[in-house]
Amino acid sequence: MAEKSAKQRVDLNELKSGGFIKQNQKDLFTVRLKVPGGRITPEKLAQIAEIAKKYSRMGFCHLSFRQSVEIVGVHIDDFDAVVKELAAVGQKVASCGPRVRVPTACGGCEYNPNGIMDTQSKALEVDEKFFGIPCPHKFKIGFSGCPIDCTRTREMDLGFQGVVYPVWSKDLCNGCTLCAKACQEGAIISDKEGRPVFDESKCVYCGDCIRACPTDAWKDKKKGWLVRTGGKHGRHPREADSVLNFLPDNKVNDFVDATVKWYKENGKPKERMGSCIDRVGLEKFKKDVVGAFLKN
Repeated sequence: MAEKSAKQRVDLNELKSGGFIKQNQKDLFTVRLKVPGGRITPEKLAQIAEIAKKYSRMGFCHLSFRQSVEIVGVHIDDFDAVVKELAAVGQKVASCGPRVRVPTACGGCEYNPNGIMDTQSKALEVDEKFFGIPCPHKFKIGFSGCPIDCTRTREMDLGFQGVVYPVWSKDLCNGCTLCAKACQEGAIISDKEGRPVFDESKCVYCGDCIRACPTDAWKDKKKGWLVRTGGKHGRHPREADSVLNFLPDNKVNDFVDATVKWYKENGKPKERMGSCIDRVGLEKFKKDVVGAFLKN
């Protein structure tokens, strides 16, 4: 008897969970690759391109909205060969389904002048520790380096946005009013002498005043993460709830761990994090998870 084809040997119901997404075309799949934070070297891109040239029967790749590289049009009989060749260049296949997904991230403070926090290193850390953990439904994590929020943390099951707390030194201020002009939120206005009057209730902790100040009268008192949870886009979007501000950088992994455990304990099958919060109450999440971090 002839050896069974890959199509016969593979459970089709498990393919999507493994990163192989069924297409309209018969026996063709999109293979989603794992690219945490959207960061990839030119050398690896070139290697992926060669593999795509060899196995894509549609002749192109797709860059997903969540920063993955997808090889489109891979035949089911080529799965083993594709995975083997990708592994040979150090490239893993991503996953779909009810589990923690690959984190997304903007450029962060490494090279972006607006960046406050190092999003790329955090995305890699979180991916290494939490990727693939089973959950009631998909669980998406994102990191934005500043309040511009390019990664759209308001649409994440768990989102982290960089923030900085500004403090002003009267002795160093020359009354230039540049901080007030730089503030887009109206949180700083200038008095008659050009000195800033700070309204913290309007501040989004972006650090524009610090960057604009020519005398270092504005400095950062502390940096950290604004944490949001329960967001999603799609057919029934939900804006995430802000649950904690200025979470220390070294507490991010602990917060992810506590949140995922809470979600697994409280979520129903096929229920997103936001729907779970709507059902059991945001205050329960704050009490069970956030409270522990407020004490630190």
